[in-house]
Amino acid sequence: MRRRETVRLNLSDGQWLQGDWSFEADPGSFAVVFVHGFRSVRGGEKSQAVEAACARRGWTFAAFDFRGHGESSGTMLELRGSRLLEDLEAVRTFLADRGINRLGLVGSSMGGWASAWFALRRPETVVALALIAPGFHFLTARWEKLSPAERERWKQEGFLRIRNEWVDVDLGYGLVEESPQFPVETLLARLARPALIFQGMQDDIVPYSRVLEYFEKFACPHMELRLYKDGDHRLTERKDELATAACDFFQRWRAVSETQ
Repeated sequence: MRRRETVRLNLSDGQWLQGDWSFEADPGSFAVVFVHGFRSVRGGEKSQAVEAACARRGWTFAAFDFRGHGESSGTMLELRGSRLLEDLEAVRTFLADRGINRLGLVGSSMGGWASAWFALRRPETVVALALIAPGFHFLTARWEKLSPAERERWKQEGFLRIRNEWVDVDLGYGLVEESPQFPVETLLARLARPALIFQGMQDDIVPYSRVLEYFEKFACPHMELRLYKDGDHRLTERKDELATAACDFFQRWRAVSETQ
């Protein structure tokens, strides 16, 4: 009988992460973690599709809201690359305490950035990655689009208002201020975990040309890229296909890791 539980992870700073995990009677030593995107939440359509694909295989699945998102504590003004990685570390610890020490990460957009950097720092934990429209340049994406005057205003005021059809939030200057700690060149050179990347060519948030450029420069040879000519940023209409492909990819690299 498969169980599903909602949990709250209390963090050392008094904040918390809200999440869900589902598992068989024996959770096993491997889990798939869905890592959501900017202003998204843990229980979206792609996350549900990945959970269903895991259930068909009897795998443990987990998804948590980052701080500042969904039901977790915090605000978007506090969003930082370092905090995203701290949140994933808290999820890793939660699962490790339950005997789960190997993970497959499915990261969407901002979650792709976080998943890739987490895998770089925790290669012994991450079996493989499945990345959906990964924002490898997430920390600097908005900065690059601003004029010198707009950049100075962001720095002086401490926040930048982001308003479009999807979001209406204030971003703290600390997000871009941290970017030198996470140079994309380091990610390209040192990420050593297998990765399957899904990318739409109609994506107006993460241009496929940029993802292709990064893909060509990754030093790791165990990478695959699937382009969808009619695909947008979310790729929601392909959620079941992506979920199945991600789990197949994880199954292949789990088998490889177990023989090493």
